[in-house]
Parts: sequence; structure tokens; C-alpha cells
Amino acid sequence: MQLAMIGLGRMGGNMVERLMRNGHELVVFDRTADVMAKYEKLGATTAADLTKVAQALPAPRVIWIMVPAGDPVDQTIAALRPHLSAGDVIIDGGNSNFHDTIRRGQELAAAKIELIDAGTSGGIWGLENGYCLMVGGSDSAVKRCEPIFKSLAPEAGYAHVGPTGAGHYVKMIHNGIEYGMLQAYAEGYEILHASKTFPKLDMKQIAEVWQHGSVVRSWLNELAVKAFSNDVALSDIKGYIEDSGEGRWTVQEAIDLSVPAPVITLSLLTRFRSRQDESFGAKVIAALRNEFGGHAVKHT
Repeated sequence: MQLAMIGLGRMGGNMVERLMRNGHELVVFDRTADVMAKYEKLGATTAADLTKVAQALPAPRVIWIMVPAGDPVDQTIAALRPHLSAGDVIIDGGNSNFHDTIRRGQELAAAKIELIDAGTSGGIWGLENGYCLMVGGSDSAVKRCEPIFKSLAPEAGYAHVGPTGAGHYVKMIHNGIEYGMLQAYAEGYEILHASKTFPKLDMKQIAEVWQHGSVVRSWLNELAVKAFSNDVALSDIKGYIEDSGEGRWTVQEAIDLSVPAPVITLSLLTRFRSRQDESFGAKVIAALRNEFGGHAVKHT
């Protein structure tokens, strides 16, 4: 198939390469000329701006957007909109809030333009291993774009999960689960690392043995093996953890549905703690313990 890819970052660029390996023809756009040049050498057609993206594709068009969630998605669609026509399909493969996706889908539907949301998981390893795709959209639009999804995904790694918005909804919950899994691994390895009874435990060795027959084996733990192989003490990494929105949205959805989700909620809040050089809340607790019980405090 012929399609366009807008946004050639860590995910978008690798997706372009995987699609071209599978015989698809790509028109690409990125704000960085050097990045576009890389994919032009691989066989993609570059476009100077978003207008040229639309002009380079015959109607009905398929345009995949791989840009940050929020305003960048709205701005990209707004820039494309005057150059699109009925029957065109926009695929949003980023981590958009599903409420925004539903709104965008309704707005585009008024002009008979389809919006597909493709929740995409696989990270920088997707080029070789394939991407897990959780796709939302109309049956006709998804069927038309199915060759794209099947090229990007490993066997059984693509599913049409519902109407527009459902793909991003499922991906949101996927990422909320990921928050909890990451936190569990982090706490376990920290306990091992802090052990005074067994102060010389080898994190890489333990992570490796857990990959063979253990109930906690996983791809995430496989990546722990790789990380500890590079530096068992992780000495070059600062313990600052960002969040890109999906964890917050998952927690809010749990609240809205009255579903208890303590693990995901606490894993999100722990990320906030990682961003503090020193916690004022911890100081308050130390001060109160000193006041009511005379417990010792450490001074700066």
C-alpha cells in the first residue's frame, strides 16, 4: 500500500522502515530535515510540509500520524484537513487520550474522513520484533488498512478492538498495567540490592535465572537482564521517572468507574516522588515523629 507517515521519531521512523521492508510505499514528513534524509536514502519519498504530504498521495489517502498526544495531534489534523477529501483515512498511532480521539473522529466523520486510532506498543524493539497494535475504527476503514497493520505487527499481534477511541482506550489500560509491573520489578530489585544479609547478590544473575521457568519471567525482566549487563549498579542513570499521561488517565478512569486500582495508582504516585530532590512531605513526617515521640531527626 501507499501511505504517509508524519513524525519520524523513535517509533515512527522504525515503523517506516518496517513497512518499507514489507513492500509498502511511504511518503514521510518530519520537522527535522536530517531525519527525513535518512529515510529518503532507504527509499521513502519526502515531503517538504504537510500540504505536500497530502498532495503526494492519490485519493483516497491513508496518513499515519506519529506525534505527541494533545495539541500536536490537533494541529497536525488541522493542517492536513483542507487538503483531504471524503474517503481519506487518518491513523493516530500515538498515545492520545481516548476522549480526544472520540471527539476528533466525530469531527472528521462530518467530512466523511475516517479516523483510526492504533494503540501501539513495542518501543524501539518494534522494528525487528513487530508492534502490538490495538486498533479502533469503523470496520470498513480498518479492513482497508489491514495490510499496514499486519506488516507492522508480529503474528497475532494486531486486533480490531472496537470503534474509534477503543484502540487508545485499550492502550491506556495497557500502559497503566505496565506502570504496576515496572514498579513491582523495581521494588523487588531494590530489596535485593539493599540486602545486608546477602550484600553481594548479583542482579544480572538473578534477573537471568528468573527468565527460565519462573512465573515472573517476562520481556520487561529480559530487559532488566540487558540493563544489568551494561552496568549492574545502574550508576549512570538518575532515578527520575517521567510519565507520559496514560497512567494518570487510567487512574482517572478507575475513579470514574469506581474500580479499585491501588497498584496502578501507587505506581503513578511513586513516579512523582522520583522527581523530588528532597520530599517536603518526608520532612513533615520526620518533624512530627520528633514532636510526638522524640524520635531522632537528621539535619542538613
